[in-house]
Amino acid sequence: MEHGSYQDLSASTHTLNDEDHTLANSLRFTLNQDPRVALCGYSIPHPSEAKVNIRVQTTGDPAKEVLKDSCQDLMMICQHVRSTFEQAVADFKNNEGSESQ
Repeated sequence: MEHGSYQDLSASTHTLNDEDHTLANSLRFTLNQDPRVALCGYSIPHPSEAKVNIRVQTTGDPAKEVLKDSCQDLMMICQHVRSTFEQAVADFKNNEGSESQ
């Protein structure tokens, strides 16, 4: 297996303020699903700070763009989960009403 040289890599660290493990772990997951990502991870600098550092290393595409794409993907996933949940609640309420008759 041949690996790209260091010149092929794009890497950056981004700080997200007022965030914690909830968003960081979700972003890490979506980033790791992207084939352009060579490495990604996050850290919380200090437990008393609401701050997350996300490190993204790609195989060539700009790391900032890959992170932006992952944020978009995560938003779409959340929208899908929300609409699926709302539909399930509506279906349950409709079935509950028909069963009581």
